[in-house]
Amino acid sequence: MKRFTSFAGAAPSSRCTYFAKALSPRGRSSHSLLQRGFTLIEVLVAISIMALMALMAWRGIDSMLRTQSGLQQRADQIRTLQAGLAQWQTDLNQLAELPGTPSWDWDGKVLRLTRRAVVPGEGVVVVGWTWRSDPGRPGGGDWQRWQSAPLQTRQTWKTAWQTAQVWSQTPTADTLSGQVQIHPLSGWQLFVHRGGSWTNPLSSDAVSTAKPDSTSTAGTVPDGVRLVLSLPPITPVAGTLTLDWIRPTLSGGPG
Repeated sequence: MKRFTSFAGAAPSSRCTYFAKALSPRGRSSHSLLQRGFTLIEVLVAISIMALMALMAWRGIDSMLRTQSGLQQRADQIRTLQAGLAQWQTDLNQLAELPGTPSWDWDGKVLRLTRRAVVPGEGVVVVGWTWRSDPGRPGGGDWQRWQSAPLQTRQTWKTAWQTAQVWSQTPTADTLSGQVQIHPLSGWQLFVHRGGSWTNPLSSDAVSTAKPDSTSTAGTVPDGVRLVLSLPPITPVAGTLTLDWIRPTLSGGPG
């Protein structure tokens, strides 16, 4: 009886009107629309829209990650090249000019240097710089550096001096332990400054008189060294890079 108490005081016409609306087809349709769920087609459409939005979001994130990775690789390569150039200058600055021991030798393939060891009192080390051809690398090759262990006797220096040349031609497992790969290169050139002008180190004007019968230039340190690197287009820094080194002990003439 309680469910009909709200209509107890209502007029008979009002009660009839309510039940008439509830029982009419239009009334039943409105009531069912409020209670029914989504159809299968509506659910599939919603899922498709959400999947499309997720795909677009993933593409945007993937593009950002690829850009960040490319920038990081570019920055790493630039830092590696800068470190290699700094090491090049350090090796030349630390050249050891010892009696009867060449501190410099360039045969067109490898530049061999005798420099002071990093730790004072450990003697000297032999350093080699070369460009090694490798068709699988960007530009067709790599700029590489080799260094021996600290040396304190002439015999160990002589062995390391010869090892540096062997390393530049046919590297072995033993010589590869001292090798560092610096940067991809398409090629490189060296020029020396002697007698007031830059010249090819293998030319007759630049070859030291200490070894007149040799095709390499060895012995005394030149007044300056010009390094020309050909960087491949695929690297962050492409084109020709030139770096000049001037001997620290060089003094200018009267002005």
